[in-house]
Amino acid sequence: MPLLLITGGTGYLGSELVQQALAQGWEVAATSHSQPYAHPQARWLRLDLRHAADTERQIGALRPDAIIHTACVQSGPDLYAITALGSEIVARAAFASGSQLIHISSDAIFDGEQPHPYTEADLPSPINAYGYAKADAEKLVCSAYPQAAIVRTSLIYGGDTLSKHEQIIIDVADGRGAFGFYQDEMRCPVQVGDLAKGILATIACKYQGILNIAGSAAVSRYTFAQLVARYYGRSDTQLLAVLSPGPEGGRPRNCVLDSLYAQATLGVTLRGVWEVLRREEGMSLGLPVS
Repeated sequence: MPLLLITGGTGYLGSELVQQALAQGWEVAATSHSQPYAHPQARWLRLDLRHAADTERQIGALRPDAIIHTACVQSGPDLYAITALGSEIVARAAFASGSQLIHISSDAIFDGEQPHPYTEADLPSPINAYGYAKADAEKLVCSAYPQAAIVRTSLIYGGDTLSKHEQIIIDVADGRGAFGFYQDEMRCPVQVGDLAKGILATIACKYQGILNIAGSAAVSRYTFAQLVARYYGRSDTQLLAVLSPGPEGGRPRNCVLDSLYAQATLGVTLRGVWEVLRREEGMSLGLPVS
């Protein structure tokens, strides 16, 4: 069986990728930095992306047929070291091992001021620390491994457990916290299973270059929160709609990704959030349905 290495295998996306890859017949190796191992059918490795020599040694010993690099952090003192420099280390190791590489990037690389959806041709224009780290990761990966696939995606939700985005919404809906949801920040939430299928399909077609894989419907963070709350049987009356501070506050307002090319190229369906979280909810809100 071909061997697939998934970094960040205990993360929300990584865990789904492990599950789907095993079902497809891959031999799977997965990494974790500190989380308990899951999926006993996979081979698990402890990997700290801050340690270049050890990362390169472990990947070189495995020589996987393909690597999906999901591991990153979104904040904290090691943000750049792990998210940007760690991606370069993985890319160098993948190139040296002759492994196909799929690097996971983010819609956070944009400033959000473009009036229309972002395509694969749009250049990064980050305005916050995470966006800068992810944008630099793309450049470093491309330099170390020009044939890599770089998948840009959006808010991930809809798995067997709640994503961090969904958990915040449910906590607020249940009165366990206060949080404002931006009514003018647009994203393309993607169901984690759809995203994993798309990523695995990039391996099958040996895709190279940038590819947007996100949900087909653009919604505000506030509307997304409403749909999640209602899907899980909560009232949305506790959800507070607020305005984004915009670029001055480090918040991109329009992060809509155009994923039409991915759907045509990969032959996958990337459902919109209305379709996943009960289409009738969108109708009851008087909002467009994808």
